Amino acid sequence: MRVLGIVPARGGSRGIRRKNIRRLNGTPLLQYTAEAALASRRLSRVILSTEDDEIAEVGRRCGLEVPFRRPLELAEDATPMLPVIRHAVHYLEERGDFFDAACVLQPTNPLRRPELIDACIEFLEEGGFDAVMTVLPVPAEYNPHWVYLCAADGTLRLSTGERDPLPCRQQLPPAFHRDGSVYVVRRDVLILRNSLYGERLGGYQLDPRESVNIDEPEDWRRAERLMAQRSNRVE
Repeated sequence: MRVLGIVPARGGSRGIRRKNIRRLNGTPLLQYTAEAALASRRLSRVILSTEDDEIAEVGRRCGLEVPFRRPLELAEDATPMLPVIRHAVHYLEERGDFFDAACVLQPTNPLRRPELIDACIEFLEEGGFDAVMTVLPVPAEYNPHWVYLCAADGTLRLSTGERDPLPCRQQLPPAFHRDGSVYVVRRDVLILRNSLYGERLGGYQLDPRESVNIDEPEDWRRAERLMAQRSNRVE
């Protein structure tokens, strides 16, 4: 299976200015993802998708290919990930380079290891999934069986649609939320079905202590702490 690694890194960011190339413990944030991707055994090629010249230059110094500039209309605050990934795959296919799957690696998840990338790709293959994403367990108080939605008239209803909540924690089924470290999707699901998820979506569970998704300043501070702890363990 040929798998394309895509690192999407646009120049704009709301919570933390220029975060994709800001230095985390002395290293540009983008570099952590680049190093993990390039060390992966299962990625056939790794490219950077950006509209920003400075990010492109940092990406090249990190060893990433930058075969194109992402169109500005695909680099806005509200731009979803799907058209960004489809654009990258279409661009390479038009030039004769075809892949069986695409692996999305966001720079905002710097703790991901190359072994995790490989494990997710193997999970996709062995499980026959349309797509695989990394997930984290949802705390019990946020389980869908205990979460209420509020209607316009102020009345509450369970998010599951059931009338009554499950009475005790032990009855709650496992629930997960996406963590953003790795997304792997088969090419035909992405291009022919216009989806990042497909119908058979697999979740690869992570340890919460090994995951951080940097969006706000507090996330950045937590990432610094976790990175420092990881360095101390290695030493």
